[in-house]
Amino acid sequence: MLIARILFAGLFLWPVVSLAEPDDGDGARLVAEFVNEMATLQGRFEQSLLDADGEVIERTSGTLEIQRPGQFRWTYTEPYEQILLADGLNIWSYDVDLAQVTVKPQQEALANTPALLLSGAPDAMQQFDIDASFIEADTTWVQLSPRNTESGFLRVDLGFKDDTLSRMVFYGNLEQTTLVALHDVVVNAPIAVEQFRFTIPVEVDVVGTPAFAAATNP
Repeated sequence: MLIARILFAGLFLWPVVSLAEPDDGDGARLVAEFVNEMATLQGRFEQSLLDADGEVIERTSGTLEIQRPGQFRWTYTEPYEQILLADGLNIWSYDVDLAQVTVKPQQEALANTPALLLSGAPDAMQQFDIDASFIEADTTWVQLSPRNTESGFLRVDLGFKDDTLSRMVFYGNLEQTTLVALHDVVVNAPIAVEQFRFTIPVEVDVVGTPAFAAATNP
């Protein structure tokens, strides 16, 4: 899974640099607006994992909700059920088939990963460099690289269509590539707060120790 691997092909057209047009500087603006100005995003996703030879080794799909700052929910529905939820304090990963929940403090789990760009962390753009941007067909692509080489990723490409994020490509250190296509994307519409609250189901194993909010004196 995309975020699960951040933490712990032919679905669509991908950019071919040799055929792309130079970007006029719009790429940096689109990334800045996505990180700093978007409040919510929701839609469907299709995801493929490719090996070093470009062969698809896994396909998944489901729904995605993001609420800034610091909350997101990936619900995998095919070919298995799994929920990955960031509530602003912890990351919860619930594997329905295994009846297992994995939890990890969010600040630790997301450090130096592309998930920072999704969650809208205040310092997200301080941890990435924009290497290039170009236009392929009707999509503006922006290539970013992490400043911390131990992040587990070599590069992340974000594709924007009509100023809205529609594609993501993650290049891993283990020569695997994750491709994500977003569909029916809605930006800045209200999302119920319950979507970002995780309740541990009964009779499941819990792995990890969650962080707790610091107590405040009255």
